[in-house]
Order: sequence, then structure tokens, then C-alpha cells
Amino acid sequence: MFLAIKEMRHSKTRFIMIGAIIMLIAWLVFILSGLGNGLASLAASTMKNIDGDLFIYEEGSEASIMKTKVSGAIADDIEGKYGVTEAAKFGQSTIIVKKEESKDVKEKNDVAFIGIEPGKFIEPTVVKGNQLDSTDKLGVLIDESLQKKGYEIGDTIIVTSSQLELEVIGITKGETFNHLPTIFVNIDTWQSYAFAAPGSDNGLEDPVSMIALQGSSIESEKIEENYDLIETFSKSEAVMGMPGYKEESATIYMMLAFLFAISAVIIAVFFYVFILQKTQQFGVMKAIGASNRFIKNSIISQVFVLSLVSIIAGIVLTYLTALVFPEGMPFNLDFKMVLIYAAVLLIVSVLGSIISARQVTKIDPLTAIGRVE
Repeated sequence: MFLAIKEMRHSKTRFIMIGAIIMLIAWLVFILSGLGNGLASLAASTMKNIDGDLFIYEEGSEASIMKTKVSGAIADDIEGKYGVTEAAKFGQSTIIVKKEESKDVKEKNDVAFIGIEPGKFIEPTVVKGNQLDSTDKLGVLIDESLQKKGYEIGDTIIVTSSQLELEVIGITKGETFNHLPTIFVNIDTWQSYAFAAPGSDNGLEDPVSMIALQGSSIESEKIEENYDLIETFSKSEAVMGMPGYKEESATIYMMLAFLFAISAVIIAVFFYVFILQKTQQFGVMKAIGASNRFIKNSIISQVFVLSLVSIIAGIVLTYLTALVFPEGMPFNLDFKMVLIYAAVLLIVSVLGSIISARQVTKIDPLTAIGRVE
């Protein structure tokens, strides 16, 4: 390690240039990660925030919230059975709203209209205002992204496709559904809107979109056997069933995978050329008794230190870049994911150096000493 640090101090320009390349690669990886995570959050944050263990959907829905409609009576009946400790109804629609006589909000807004039961585990925690109240059928919770558009507690929201007028009583954070800000309302109010047309409930008793269940050992097979036309899914399956979520995630992960592979090749090539340039130096070291293992350890130590510093610099650069992103840009940098990707980049760098360092074993001291560079 001493020899590695000594050489890095001596050839500062060379190592700074290589470090800058690694830093830029790390920066690109973290930026793509943040953008991908931001898009995923917009698509399914409300579903991810539900602390449910199992979800009941309509049979044949393929875990898609857009294709399901089940009887809410199941939720009332299933609590205390089959390992279920609590069941919560969930309804969703997409609506267009506007603020009554607003000068701040000049356009209508598409929102996800979510019906829930007040007090159930499915209800999000407000950061400002009050929680939903079962006695207040017109009170709603809105996501903070709507607050940034001018909606505040006490405002009246008009659903443009009906005569429904709602009052904002609380504000939540990080609640988006299918890339839209979420409005939470009492499940009864949602049902009166969603199934206003005769026959739209398909003859279901107390119709909802799906039912979320909590329980340590839920017997999913028995639930499916005892209730008709339903399927059960895990939380991960329910999240993956969100419209576009799987495709968006797959695209981002594929880009990151290619980027990691390209990074490995670039770093390996850089150090391969670097080692070739130092052939005479390594020949002298081997002639005076330095072993192949000693030289390879020196090379790997250099790469480890250089990569570690460069990756940390890339992380800092990423967070600084995030500060100047437009407010509406879907960027969400999860620190745990940053650590994972940083570790992967470090491993990729070290593996690339190990492959390159193998060239040291092929160096003949006599030939290298007499070589003219």
C-alpha cells in the first residue's frame, strides 16, 4: 500500500485523469438510479406505502389495479379468519379537479382518486392538518405536490365530471399513484362517484377495487377457496402490477447493467494500458526480488484507493446536481441504493484491475530492463 500511495503522489496528473473518468461513471450511475427511482415512486408510491401483507384482487386481473373489482363485503367478513388480523378496502379512479374560484391554480389537474376507510392501516399519515373522519364524507387528504400547485387546507375542490365538491382537511407526503398526485377520500364517497352509473358495480355488494390484508400467517389458499372470483397477491406482485411500473423499472435496470459492464471494460482497459507503460519499471522491481504477488497487490491497492475516492466524489457530485434539478423532476436518490451501487462500482473497478494485473506475471525482467520506451 505504501508503494501504491507513493506512486500516486508522484504521478498526480495521470491518476487524477483516471480518477475523473471513474467519478464521471459513478455520477452517471447515481443520476440514472435517482431518476429511475423517482419514476418508480411516481408510479407506485401509494401502493408501496401500504403496509399490507396480502392483497385481494379480482380473478384474472394479473395484479393490475386497473383490471380489478371485488366485493368490499369480503373485507368485513374476513377479519379474524385465515390469519387475517385486519382488512382494509381500497378504491381507485382517475379524476380531473380544479380549485373553486382559484387565482393561483389556473388549470385543471389530473389526480388519482383513492377511497379508503378512515382509521385503517391503509390510511397515510398527514404532515399537516387532520386525518380522515368517517363522519366527514367530503373531507379529503391531498398529496403535497398538489399543495405546490396552490391547494391548501380548507380549500374546496371541485370534481369537474360531476357535482362533487370536496374540502381539503389534510396534506400527505410522497403519495402518488400511476404518476398522478393522490387524493384520499372516505370509501363511501368514492363509491358514490365511481359507481354512479346504474349497473357499473357489476352487481357486487359494496364494490371496491381491491382489499389489503394484514396478518403474520395469512392462509391465501383457503381465502381463494372460500370466496369466489378472487385472487391473492403479495405486496411485491401488487407493486409490479401497477401500470408501467415493471416496464419502467426493467428499462432503468437494463441501462444500469449495461453501464456497469461498460464501466468494467473501460476501467480494465485504462489499467491495462497503464501497466504496459510501466513494463520496464515492473521488470526492474522483479529483477531486484519483488514477487508477482507484491506487484499485483500494489496495483490493486492503487485501484482500490483511487476508485474509492472517485466514487465518493461521484456521490457528492450527484447530490450537488440534485440541488439544481427542476422542482418537478422525478428524482429520488435512496441512500441505501447509493451504497449498493457504490459497492458494485468499487468491486467492478477492483476486478478490472485484477484482470489487468495478471499481465505482470508475463513480464520477463531481462527483456523489460532492456526495453526502450
